[in-house]
Amino acid sequence: MSAAVPQIALVPGGVSLSAIVAGVWRMGEWRQDVPARVRWIEQVLELGITSFDHADIYGNYAVESLFGEALMAAPGLRERLQIVTKCGIKLVSDARPTHAIKSYDSSRAHVTASVEASLRALRTDRLDLLLIHRPDLLMDPDELAATFDALQQAGKVRAFGVSNHAPSQLAMLHRRHALVTHQVELSPLQLQALSDGTLDQCTDLGLRPMIWSPLGGGRLFTGRDTPTRRVRAVLEELGRKHGVSAAAMAYAWILRLPAQPLPITGSGRIDALREAVSALDVQLSAEDWYRIWQASTGHEVA
Repeated sequence: MSAAVPQIALVPGGVSLSAIVAGVWRMGEWRQDVPARVRWIEQVLELGITSFDHADIYGNYAVESLFGEALMAAPGLRERLQIVTKCGIKLVSDARPTHAIKSYDSSRAHVTASVEASLRALRTDRLDLLLIHRPDLLMDPDELAATFDALQQAGKVRAFGVSNHAPSQLAMLHRRHALVTHQVELSPLQLQALSDGTLDQCTDLGLRPMIWSPLGGGRLFTGRDTPTRRVRAVLEELGRKHGVSAAAMAYAWILRLPAQPLPITGSGRIDALREAVSALDVQLSAEDWYRIWQASTGHEVA
């Protein structure tokens, strides 16, 4: 296993994940049979990436099962990796016939049932990290914290966090049960987490955030709008300077932040994951970081 990707404790003494996390949201689109899925996981591990990001809803509630089939086919894999998954979004789906409308649910009954379903689908006896996927406007923080306590005591979930929450929502839950991460969207094209207090809060609380869509959902390399063109040009220029790809520079821009985020990849291509790993060796100066920020915003700092 590569030593290039360190294991990072999300909080001191807590659950550790690899500094780059492999996202499997699109695994259902990769059209892999079970042996191909096993080989893909093995190749990711060979890069030093040991953490895999799931959600119960991915692939219309199918991706966890696809991953679980691979773990069942190669039982030794489970002890070499960490599983992150999310719950709390209820989609209208044939896979969940009791869901009448799309909604959010952080009730004890739903979270507990979601964990049990994820454990079955993933063919495992525990989750390394469970996140509440979206903020439920009806969340009872005391009930949810008690649910976390029960799942942790039962050994079914090692640690908990949230995803896409406002700082006030995270704080309300964190006061009742210690969270370890906040998974949020951030890229050179999506800067909101830099200005709305989300990453400041993570730094203040000592939580290591996880970053989804670090390449703007691919828009960094396909978008034709002016801000995207500006950002892409700067990433390409800096990539040539550092001897890495423009994608690696986008990851390096995220890794430069004081909150010390863990970016989540979104591709099934091993070369794309290798690009993310290469960003760990990039020493990005503050001025170059701001060059990328300026290309995105279209103006200098005030």
